Amino acid sequence: MSNLLRKAKNAYEIMSPEELRDAYEYCEGYKKFLDEGKIERFCVEYAVNLAEERGFEVFDYGKKYKPGDKVYFVQHNRAAIFAVIGTESPEDGFNIVAAHVDCPKLDLKPNPLYEDSGFALFKTHYYGGIRKYQWVATPLALCGVVCKKSGETLRVTIGLDESDPVFFISDLLPHLAKDQSSKPLDSAFTGENLNVLLASIPAKETETDALKTTVMKLLNEKYGIVEDDFLTADLSVVPAGRARDLGLDRSMILAYGHDDRIDAYPALLSLFELTSPAKTCVAVLADREEVGSMGISGMRSSYFADFLKALCCGYNERKAFANSAALSADVSAAYDPNFADVFEKQNSAFFNRGIAVCKYTGSRGKGGSSEAPAEFMAKIFRIFEGAGVLYQVAELGKVDQGGGGTVAQFISDLNIPVLDVGVALLSMHAPYEAASKTDIYYTHKACRAFFEKY
Repeated sequence: MSNLLRKAKNAYEIMSPEELRDAYEYCEGYKKFLDEGKIERFCVEYAVNLAEERGFEVFDYGKKYKPGDKVYFVQHNRAAIFAVIGTESPEDGFNIVAAHVDCPKLDLKPNPLYEDSGFALFKTHYYGGIRKYQWVATPLALCGVVCKKSGETLRVTIGLDESDPVFFISDLLPHLAKDQSSKPLDSAFTGENLNVLLASIPAKETETDALKTTVMKLLNEKYGIVEDDFLTADLSVVPAGRARDLGLDRSMILAYGHDDRIDAYPALLSLFELTSPAKTCVAVLADREEVGSMGISGMRSSYFADFLKALCCGYNERKAFANSAALSADVSAAYDPNFADVFEKQNSAFFNRGIAVCKYTGSRGKGGSSEAPAEFMAKIFRIFEGAGVLYQVAELGKVDQGGGGTVAQFISDLNIPVLDVGVALLSMHAPYEAASKTDIYYTHKACRAFFEKY
């Protein structure tokens, strides 16, 4: 009678010592991926380097590929698609795992530099759903590119190396915070006050804009840029700290950027392990999911469908799409005992219980969600169980508390069935998020099994 009921399993109760060793070693590579990929551009750059080391070549839209060929395509340096060509016809469909590599951050405004009361500062425009109070009084780094009018592109990183200076957004001292403390969290801090502290030594050779001059002299010495170059720059302020083991038992990882690089890395690495899959397998590292996936590098753009159509190379595209299958690999919210009132415990994800599966996302009445067909879910679960993948099924908190979306709806718009899966996080969208190492490893196993068996 015991098999009548579903019993939750903990990874540490079922994983062998060898599997745990493999999981922890795997997470060392993931931590490096996070540290090297602080912004989406750097993630794509690092992913391409990994792919080229494994024999992937730039995709040629006019070329017909044979089984075993490995290709990649980069969309405006902010998103990328990787594929291993299968032995079956394109009309038999593609197996697709799509994750995103953009994260909440603070972007510099087009005219960011100003000085006030003895300080030089940058003005920012926050990107994605952040809780503003979490970004103050913490070390920050400047990352991105400056695209000069001459055509030269300069890669900028300040604050990532231990010898670098860092940046900072000041907060109010508690002694003077009576009025601020009486405000709701969402109004106590405003976007216009997320101004980044840069310098405090005025340049001696000028009486006006002396602090701005100090900043531009230092940036010009390091990168050869002038203030006018900010107009054509793509620069962001992100947490400066590196990914670190979390807990005395080192069972977790604390880092910036888990959402959603924590699913992008398994999607990519599991694809790299394929040699001669039956179906053509595709891993997507998308951009702009955090702001609705619109824009030329978001999943609403046609580049993803165009890539799949090019792989069809004369075969029936509609048939290929209809026979395809996809996992939308994105994070879920892990049950947090500190905030138990916003979770429905019976339908929540927990650390160390494997990859979290969401039949639907969206908010409240399933708004903005893509709901996976029951038959599709059953087949995915059969594949997971056959491959020894630990999984759990969850929702994103209580029904009326809020919710969130993924890229699933844009994949399903192409008539491709899709299921949301991913790692459960604590403190999602905060400058530092927490995740379980075993859940990351099971997400890799899930992606690998899906690519090979669906």
